[in-house]
Order: sequence, then structure tokens, then C-alpha cells
Amino acid sequence: MTQSDLTNRRILLASRPDGAPSPENFRIETVPLPEPSEGEVLLRILYLSLDPYMRGRMSAAKSYAKPVEIGQVMEGGTVAEVIRSRHPGFSEGDIVLSHSGWQSYAVSDGSNLRKLDPSQAPITTALGVLGMPGFTAYSGLLTIGQPKPGETVVVAAASGAVGSVVGQIAKIKGARAVGIAGGSDKCAFVRDQLGFDAVVDHRAPDFAAQLAAACPKGVDVYFENVGGKVWDAVFPLLNNFARIPVCGLIAQYNHGADEFPGPDRLPVLMRTILSKSLLIRGFIQREFVDQRQDFYRDVSQWLASGSLRYREDVVDGLDSAPVAFAGLLEGRNFGKLIVRVATEQVTS
Repeated sequence: MTQSDLTNRRILLASRPDGAPSPENFRIETVPLPEPSEGEVLLRILYLSLDPYMRGRMSAAKSYAKPVEIGQVMEGGTVAEVIRSRHPGFSEGDIVLSHSGWQSYAVSDGSNLRKLDPSQAPITTALGVLGMPGFTAYSGLLTIGQPKPGETVVVAAASGAVGSVVGQIAKIKGARAVGIAGGSDKCAFVRDQLGFDAVVDHRAPDFAAQLAAACPKGVDVYFENVGGKVWDAVFPLLNNFARIPVCGLIAQYNHGADEFPGPDRLPVLMRTILSKSLLIRGFIQREFVDQRQDFYRDVSQWLASGSLRYREDVVDGLDSAPVAFAGLLEGRNFGKLIVRVATEQVTS
């Protein structure tokens, strides 16, 4: 280990954003390398996952999880290498999935670690298609959406880490998959590489009309990742007994509760829920933890057979995380967004 490895570089939450986050909301600091105690391991972070839920952690508003406090390390899923072990269950060189946050090193007592086998799948997939985003798609679609052969499943953010998996699983289950994405490149990827039956660009001036044309029999399952104008276009197309798993509302994350002008549409929404017998359920993937082994088995098989594909958008360097995260919330990433914090091979 070189002298430069003797410090830990980490990114802290410096202030809570008012609207879209900016680099000024973060602070980078360098501190001494943490030392593992008995029963702990020292991790060298290789990859950091950037995900939309992190915007909620930057806010003090009440949510399903505690916010990151000012001055704390930003939280996030990571893939790491054990470089020093005082834990009987882990050895130096083990590659693990952890939740170490935005930093280059971390100490763990092992309770939040899962060993990864690099020979089975690229280790970055533990942050994407074989990780939390993939499990979110799998559990939310199959438990709440319950797509049936011949039904129409629409998914927003269809080129992203969650949406891309939702549409492909819908196809595997015999449903018709319609994706919504932003820009011609993403739409082409969803259609040509992922095999969706149709895809609509939400940036098109006639987006709502195009979506209606792509769903001539209406919508039976809508997997909600976005909200905003995308929801407005889907809502009139919902069939009786449609199921709507609500996974995310990325179009609204940078706005306060009083920043949505216009008429109160709640009465129309409630009337439609009643008259069409709609099922709308928000969920957090950890609610379905008992399905994890089924998820690992099924998705591993689908990847091996080629019936499930994925795309990663990897940016280099921990310092790039704040700008990359802001871009994620604006849809500038293309695929699962990951920060390469360090190389996979330790050099001396």
C-alpha cells in the first residue's frame, strides 16, 4: 500500500439543496485512513452506486428513511475489496457488496456485507441489474403489477436501471412492454437492444398522442418512476383494474410541495381510482426481502440465457459524484449510473 493510500477521501453533505442539488451542497474532505478493530474489516471502495433516492436523503422532509445529516458522509451502495480483516468471516481480497457511502475507504463489522463472486458476474452488476435497482424492478412488477400474458405494461424511465429491467421482465412474462424514455438514443436502445414492443419519447411535442397510439388496448400495468407530465399522459389510458406500482417520482424530487401550480386534480384521481377499480401502491424494495433468493436465481438465469440485458454508465473518480448525481436527476445518464472509485486490482 503506497503512502497515498493512507488517507480516506470522502464526500459529505454540506447543505440541504433548495431545488436541484449542486456541487455547493457537498464538501470533500480527506481524513486519516480508518483502522479496523477486532471483528471488523477495512474496505477499499471500488464502485459507488448513484441512485435517485439519494435526493430524498438530502432533504430534511419526513420520508421512509432518515435523512443524511449535515456533515455526514453521503450514503450509497458500494462494491468494495477487503484489504484488511480482523473478522473471521472475511479474508483480504474478498469482494463484497456494502453500503459504505461516498468515500474511498470504510470500516465494517461485516453485518452489512455480502460476498460477491467475480467469476459469476461482473461485480458492478451487484449495484444494478443484480442489485437494488434490479430487485426493485423484479419485486415491484411481479408483486404489485402482476403482469399477465397479453396485457400492456408501460414503464417510465425505460432506459434506466429499474425501468429497463421492468420492461424486459414484462416481456418474459408474456406481456406487451411499452417504454417511455427521453431522447432518440435512449428510445432506440429500449426498442432495439432491450426488445420492448414500443417506445415513446417523452420530449416529443405530441408525446401524449404517441403514447395513446402505442397503447391501443389501454394500459394494464403502469410502473411509475417519474410522475409529472408522464403520469398525466398515462392516466387517461389506464384500464379497469390497472395496477400501478409507484417506485419513484423523479420529476418531482427537486420541487417543494407548493411548487406545482394548477387545479386540484385529487378529486378526479380519486373518482377514477373508484370507477376503474385501480390499484395504486407505493413500495420500497426492502418490503419484499423474502423474495431476494428468487430474484437472484431468476435474474441470473435470464442474464445467462440472454433474455435480460443491461447497460451501465460508469464515470471515473469519487470527485465526479456530485456532478454525475445532479445529471442523474436531469436524465443525463444512460443506463445504471456508477462511479468507479478505484481500480479492481490493488497496486503497490
